[in-house]
Amino acid sequence: MAGTIILPEDQKIFSMKELKEKGFSQYKVSKLVDEGKLIKLNKSYYENAEYRGEESDFYYTEAYAPKGVICLLSAAVYYHLTTFIPDAVDVAIPRKAKVSTVPDWPQMNVHHYTDDRYELGVTTVREGKNEFQIYDMEKTVVDIVFYREKVGIEETKEILVTYLQRKDRNLNRLLKYAELMKCDKAMRQYLEVLV
Repeated sequence: MAGTIILPEDQKIFSMKELKEKGFSQYKVSKLVDEGKLIKLNKSYYENAEYRGEESDFYYTEAYAPKGVICLLSAAVYYHLTTFIPDAVDVAIPRKAKVSTVPDWPQMNVHHYTDDRYELGVTTVREGKNEFQIYDMEKTVVDIVFYREKVGIEETKEILVTYLQRKDRNLNRLLKYAELMKCDKAMRQYLEVLV
């Protein structure tokens, strides 16, 4: 049939805006949902049921927490800094932002960050047509030390030890971030013990 638009198989999550830009009408989107090709996540986002590619819970962040940035233990796992596997995705959002619906799956732990903490060290990861925002490795380590009571002292120590063994670590950036996040004293204490 001429003029049929097909869903790209290499993209997991679509916003309604993206679907409209690709030429899908509201009617066509509803039809794709009825046919089981799209799964409605909420009023603005859909999951591609025919997705072929790497799976990641991080792809759902945009749908449920549009300003969300992968943080804390989830980011530490992404950078291979810990062997601990969290049971939910850690997502940072600005203090005043709201999350309309939190899904049953993947589970999300939403953390409200002050603006300066939220904005520092954000990086975008693109995997094919999928993308998510995550804090860079140094910001992740600083946040872990800052929230060490919440994260766990053993996990914090493991993450720091692993980070210090990395060839791609950037101690200058780590200390600069720690200073900006008012956590340089705790960071230096840890470093003195571990180095």
